[in-house]
Formats: sequence, structure tokens, C-alpha cells
Amino acid sequence: MALYANWQDLISSNAQNPQFVSAYYGAEAANYEKLLANHEHVYTGKLSDLAKEFEMENVIFMGFIDGINDSLKAPYDLDTIEEDSDIALDVDLEKLYFNMLKAKAKWLYELPQWDAILTEEKRKEITKAYRVSGRAVSEKKVGKNDPCPCGSGKKYKHCCGRLGK
Repeated sequence: MALYANWQDLISSNAQNPQFVSAYYGAEAANYEKLLANHEHVYTGKLSDLAKEFEMENVIFMGFIDGINDSLKAPYDLDTIEEDSDIALDVDLEKLYFNMLKAKAKWLYELPQWDAILTEEKRKEITKAYRVSGRAVSEKKVGKNDPCPCGSGKKYKHCCGRLGK
């Protein structure tokens, strides 16, 4: 079984286990502290070697890669990664901050290491972009006499716009 599939099995079977979740989040925060403290360094090597360097089991480190993958400059096809796959943690830091906001991972986007990487103004700018990205914007309001958007051919007021429906 592929490493990513093993990670998915592990996380799905332990999603309700508070000790597992707490331990994972603690290890994840430690990894991000290390990455952010050395943000100019790109960690490279075989997955198994990087897992040792970050003091994680290979499957758990695969979970970390799953979490950071969308923030890498060159994301991986996670299904193809094995223990001997070469990995480069070349992180787009602004994208990482945005993705931490998106994941609502307060314990990560409030790490003190961000102070040396992104100015407070830049973090506010990214936060604003995140908030705007989550807004639902209606293209055009349907008028009561317009054709119903469901495609029935009826006027909106006699179809989906009917009161009490």
C-alpha cells in the first residue's frame, strides 16, 4: 500500500482520538517552527531521511507533506510518494500563510517565527485576501418575472420563487 494511502487510513481511524490528534498537531507545529526559523533553507532528501530529521515516523511525515503540499512551489502527486522518494520542501511562504488561515490553524499562523518572515502589514494583506476569497458573490439577481434558473421554462415567481415553497 502506498504511503499516502497508509496516512489516510491512519488519520481516518484516529480522527476521533484526542491523544493522536493532539500529538500530531504538536509535531506539526514543531515542524513549522523549524521550517519558518530556517525559511531560507530548502529541506531536501529522501522522505525517510527528512522524516528522521523532523523526528517523525514516515507515515506521519507523509501527513505533514499532505498538509504543506498546496503551499510548495512545486506540489507533489501524493499518491506516488514512497519512503525513498526525493522530496524538496521549497515553500511559498505567502501561500503557506494564506493556507494556514484557510485551514483555520491558529496555532500555526500565530507562530512567532512569522515575525521575521512577513511584516505585520503583509500578514494583514494576506488575511484580507483570504477573507475576500471566502465571500460568496451572486452574479445576477433573478427578477420575479425572469425565467426560472432551474430550467423549467416558467417564470421565477411561479416556480422556485413561489412563497411557501
